[in-house]
Amino acid sequence: MSNEHSTQAAQLPAGAPFDDTSHLKQQRAIRTRSTILHAAAEAFAQDGFPQVTIKDIADRAEMTKGAVYFHFANKELLAVAVTDEFYRRMQKVIDGALETGDPSLPSTVVDMMRRLAHAFHDDTFVHAGARLQIEQPYIKAKLPIPYVGTLAVLTELLERCSEAGRLPTGSNPAALARALGAAVFGAQHMSWVLNDREDVLERVEEVVEAFIPLHGQHSVTH
Repeated sequence: MSNEHSTQAAQLPAGAPFDDTSHLKQQRAIRTRSTILHAAAEAFAQDGFPQVTIKDIADRAEMTKGAVYFHFANKELLAVAVTDEFYRRMQKVIDGALETGDPSLPSTVVDMMRRLAHAFHDDTFVHAGARLQIEQPYIKAKLPIPYVGTLAVLTELLERCSEAGRLPTGSNPAALARALGAAVFGAQHMSWVLNDREDVLERVEEVVEAFIPLHGQHSVTH
């Protein structure tokens, strides 16, 4: 027995058996929960919250309904968990642009928009989260208010660009952020409805090119 196990065993009450399987059980539970969430995201993205059942999710996860219910008491809690993961991934996308770009350059805003487009093209959790937000009236659980986080970051970036003199004189950063956010999120929604997001990268690129204050600026570097 290793010193670590000896120490743990010494801390147990006299006569209590040492359980070396608890860590393995915990890891297995984490993997099972992840499998369920991925199955739920796929189902919600494809069929929508109202149509999906716990059995549908269990079948996708290749496990029993009881196993799903062990981790999530109802479908609403699954929707909340999938939406939370959606926002976590969206924040990771935004953070990626902020970590690699200069916040006073329009190129950082453009990079953020392009990264979001790729997430909407590639990520099942993003597909599911976007759809669940639309279907919120059917979900008897509170979901985060959409868009506010992204708009706050866009506004701050465009304010920095304006202060650095990299937007046209008289530009309103907050209004530009709202218009750009509406255009990008609207473009991804139209791409989803019309083409299952197959052309979302092209549609978002059209948005970038259409915004005159950013067009011609996004290639600027130090």
